[in-house]
Amino acid sequence: MNSIQLSIIERNAVLQSMATLVDQHRDELIHVNQKDLKNYSGDDKAMYDRLKVDQSKIEGMILSLQQLADQADPLGVERFTFEHDNGMKIANKTASFGTVLIIYESRPDVTIEAAGIAFKSGNKILLKGGKESLHSNLAIVALWHKALSENQITTKWVEYLNYDRQKTQLFLEKPTQKVDLIVPRGGEKLIDFVKTHATCPVIVSGRGNNFVYVHKDADNTIAIDNIINGKTDKISACNAVDKVLIDKNLPNKEDFIHKLIAALKIHDVEILGDRSITQYPDIKPIDSDTVWYDEFLDYKIVIGETEDEIEAISKINTYCGGHSAAIITKNQSTADTFMSSVDCAAVYHNASTRFTDGFQLGLGGELAISTDKLHQRGPIGLQHLVTNKWYIHGDGQTR
Repeated sequence: MNSIQLSIIERNAVLQSMATLVDQHRDELIHVNQKDLKNYSGDDKAMYDRLKVDQSKIEGMILSLQQLADQADPLGVERFTFEHDNGMKIANKTASFGTVLIIYESRPDVTIEAAGIAFKSGNKILLKGGKESLHSNLAIVALWHKALSENQITTKWVEYLNYDRQKTQLFLEKPTQKVDLIVPRGGEKLIDFVKTHATCPVIVSGRGNNFVYVHKDADNTIAIDNIINGKTDKISACNAVDKVLIDKNLPNKEDFIHKLIAALKIHDVEILGDRSITQYPDIKPIDSDTVWYDEFLDYKIVIGETEDEIEAISKINTYCGGHSAAIITKNQSTADTFMSSVDCAAVYHNASTRFTDGFQLGLGGELAISTDKLHQRGPIGLQHLVTNKWYIHGDGQTR
């Protein structure tokens, strides 16, 4: 691949071509996806939901590409300038990583979004999707290659690695080409596999296991709406809610819990509870405190009681995945304390954790949602898939 960086005009032209091609081939993509759906023999509802491509997902793919094409160039952005006493002019500017490998499960839309963000930010992308979505992914990559070729650009910018587990492990340990960054996007087993074998930097797109804390000054209606949305809107999402903590001093607490149970049962959510909650109907006692660590990706939730916000913060920081957490309260001071103290990539006050998403937070999509703190936390958008370099201009200075 030519090492000279493509211009922003060239990169945007490919993205616009790809948006047009996806629109023109939407029926073909849905038809190909049916092969993957028919071949999928598992009973994981979240996996199936992520695997499925329908008209709504196609629209999302097209919108992602169009928004990326409309965004400013993330490369060459000046972050710092300094003029040395000796006259040298110094600047620090954003730069591409080089080659990014993303390893992901099930989601064909990642083949659009990840490649689009990587390409716009000047990176070559290596895509390693799961076997369950192979037909869909190969069809999308074929469109990427067509979009690149239409613009007289080498197809090496977007490459699909059709590897089994053994070959993937070998590539991670001894890459056959230079890889500058790896992003595993999937379950904990996938993440552990990549971290164990990778020989270059890894950004973890980790588990959810998100909490909602209902403070004693909560608006009960907002609390119930928030929990139901977070739990049932999309169970396959890493920003879904799995745990609810209720302040023991919540006024009309019993009435609130009964209403919450009724609302969850409408959606056939299995409800587990700690000792303080199990006296209510339709709640199963938890078997072990280890359940507080679990990400469900299913119609399942755990409800517990806390003494106050201090205990709630401590429990969230102990068990959560570092993804998202919300507090429901009318007390701004308590909300501020909660949001500054909870160790998550995204913290919410009276709003649903379902908004932890590149589109929803104004980034125009994301490569992944990082639960690491280096080098980017939360949604990794176009602006974040860059590193930096120093530019020093002189006229003969020596030290």
